[in-house]
Amino acid sequence: MLKYQNILVAIDGSKEAEWALKKGIEIAKRNHAKLLLVHVIDTRTFATADSFDRLIAEKADQFAEEMLKDFQEQAVQAGVEDVQYEIHFGSPKITIPKDIAKKHNIDLIICGATGMNAVERFLIGSVSEHITRYAPCDVLIVRTEKEEESK
Repeated sequence: MLKYQNILVAIDGSKEAEWALKKGIEIAKRNHAKLLLVHVIDTRTFATADSFDRLIAEKADQFAEEMLKDFQEQAVQAGVEDVQYEIHFGSPKITIPKDIAKKHNIDLIICGATGMNAVERFLIGSVSEHITRYAPCDVLIVRTEKEEESK
């Protein structure tokens, strides 16, 4: 039987990421797998290196830390034995599949369907699409109930 051992859940603060976490918790419990929660702070939002940008980066890091600690606690309380989290700076769509997944021998990446608008998707592609294309492992794209109901 094929089992997942190292599961990465991409967390961006969206409703889709919360659903991805819920799916990740259930899959990790069924497989007795390690769960790695990852948030990548997109550095494209920091165009200059002045003190204002550093303050924004520090606030983003603090927000991510609080969010991931909360999600880690949820996963542990739900019964996942090994839950870690990491915060990175960079491009999420490059960092997750090409760096983090390889570093941790991830065999399943779970992420939410993105909230980008059509123009952004056309010009730069969605994060979930890029992860699917470049990940060295299986990828599960999670949609919210709201998205399912609108079909």
